[in-house]
Parts: sequence; C-alpha cells; structure tokens
Amino acid sequence: MTTSQTPLSVWVDGQRAYVRVSGRANFTTSVDFKRLVQRLQEQGCQEMVLDLTDCLLMDSTFLGVLASEGHRRVREVEGRTLPGFELVNASQRVFDLIDNLGVAHLFKMTRLDLSPAAFEAVEPVHGVSRDEVTRTCLEAHQTLMALNPANVPKFKDVTQFFADSLKKPEAGS
Repeated sequence: MTTSQTPLSVWVDGQRAYVRVSGRANFTTSVDFKRLVQRLQEQGCQEMVLDLTDCLLMDSTFLGVLASEGHRRVREVEGRTLPGFELVNASQRVFDLIDNLGVAHLFKMTRLDLSPAAFEAVEPVHGVSRDEVTRTCLEAHQTLMALNPANVPKFKDVTQFFADSLKKPEAGS
C-alpha cells in the first residue's frame, strides 16, 4: 500500500471498541487489523464491534484473521454461546462470504447507525515485511480450514503456496 490512508478507524467507548472498515478489507489491511485488535485488548476493551457499512468487499485473508480473533473471543455465558464479534451493517456480498465459508456462527450480525460516532483513523503499520504478510495470509487460511473442513479443498493449494513461500529466503523486498 503506497498511500498513508488506512481503511480502518476506531472509536473506544469504555470497554467497547468500534472499528470501522472502509473500502476493501484485504490481505494488506489484515496485518493492521490484527495489530489493532491486540492493542485494543491490551487497553482493556472487552467487546468489539466492526462497522462494515462502507466495507466494499472482504477477502479470505481478512476474513480468516477476523474469524481467528472471533473464535478466540467466543465465550459461554449461562449455557449460551456468545459470538466473538458484532458485525454491523455487512453488505449482502460480505455476509455471503462469511456464510459460505462457514464462520457466521462466530459473529453477531446487526444493523445499527454509527454515523455520529467519533471514529479516528488508525495509522497503518509501516515497514511490514513480506514474510509477515505471507505468514498472516497462511494463518488466516489455516484458520478458515480448521473452523470449517469444507474449506480445505478451497484453500489447500493456497496454504501450500504460502507455506512454501515462507521456506524460501526473502528475495530483496
């Protein structure tokens, strides 16, 4: 990504964090998203809400990172399973991806108007190595396969490609 703009912005309200994803949620955004979630957890945010109102599309890497984080946050309360993330205003296209890859159970899907909220842009991570992006892609797709065995034929070859890429010495970059 050559631009300093990021498709991520955040608004923290107590122990609840709202993350707005604008444009394309893809493999380049996934590293920033993963680090943002970790930072918010370290700051004590117990609940995460993703505003997908302006998210045009989501690729499998971003969804894999989202599913991994969502899976870690799923919890049992009084005999009920509570989803790990609340996804707000997902488009039909994004919802279909989440549903087709069999991870919809990790999320609470809602409609909500968050437009007046005071979101602040998240500074993108600079100097991310190609290996870190490749490792993030590999882990995201491994997560999707682990969470839904029907995804194995879809991602078996791509995970092998990423694994092989990590075995090779980094060429320049």
